[in-house]
Amino acid sequence: MRWHRGPAHGELPFVARPGTLPSALDAVERLAESPRQLALFLDYDGTLTPIVSRPEDAVLSPEMRERVRAVAHRLPVVIVSGRGRRNVADLVGIDGLGYVGSHGFDIIGPEGSGVAREVAADVLPLLDDAEKELRDALGDIPGALVERKRFGIAVHFRLVADGAFARVERAVQDALERRPQLRRAEGKKVVELRPDVDWDKGCAVLWLLDELGLSEAHPIHIGDDLTDETVFTAIADRGTGIFVGSDDRPTAATLRLDDPRQVGEFLDRLAAAS
Repeated sequence: MRWHRGPAHGELPFVARPGTLPSALDAVERLAESPRQLALFLDYDGTLTPIVSRPEDAVLSPEMRERVRAVAHRLPVVIVSGRGRRNVADLVGIDGLGYVGSHGFDIIGPEGSGVAREVAADVLPLLDDAEKELRDALGDIPGALVERKRFGIAVHFRLVADGAFARVERAVQDALERRPQLRRAEGKKVVELRPDVDWDKGCAVLWLLDELGLSEAHPIHIGDDLTDETVFTAIADRGTGIFVGSDDRPTAATLRLDDPRQVGEFLDRLAAAS
C-alpha cells in the first residue's frame, strides 16, 4: 500500500511564508479543545535543539527533555528526525515515545505497541559502499563531515571553505551516478543520499497514525527543515503543521514558532492545557 499523499518529491504545495503565519503560542487553547485526540510529532535538530555546526553538538537540554516528558504523559508523542533512529532515541532519552529516524525509513512505535518498520532495507549494501566512497573522497577536506545513518548518508558542508565546495559537490554526484537506486535530498547546509523510493517523513507519520489506531486523531507536527514539509503536507487535511524558524521560504505549515525556545514554551502550554 502506498502512503505518500500529494505531489511527488520536490513538488510540495507550499502555501504561505512563515512570517505571515499566526503564532502557535496563540493557538494552544484551540488545539487542546479539539474534540479529537491530539498526537504530537516533533523534529529534533532546529526544533528541540538549536542548529549547530556539528551534529554531535546538538544536545537536548534537561529542561526541554522534561517538557517533552510532561507532554508525553498527556498525549502520544513521536520524535521524527533525519538522524538515525537509535541516535535520536539516545539523544532524547525518554522511554515510551515513538521514534522515526532516517527521514521516515526507520520506525518504531511507543514501547509496548509492537509497531516497527524498516523501509528499503535491500538498499543498505549500496549505502555501505557509498559511505566508504564518500569518506575516501572527502577525508582530506577540512570541515566536510560524512554522517552515516542506517538508511542515509549525510554530507555536512557548513564548515567547508567556499573554494572546496566544488569537490564536495562532485563527490556526491559521482556517488549518486554510480548508484541509481539512491537519490539526493537537500537540507540546511547538508546534502543526503537516501533510497530512491516513494517514502518520506510524511508517509511515516501517516503509517504510524494508522498502525497506532490514531487514524481519527488530530496530529500536530513541529519542524524546521525542508523535509518537514512532507509531514505538513501529509496531515494538512486532518491536523496542524507548525513551522519553526525565521527562514523566508514558502511552507505548507499553518502556524509558526520562532525558535526552539518558543517550542519549549508551546510544549509547556500544551501540557498544561491538555
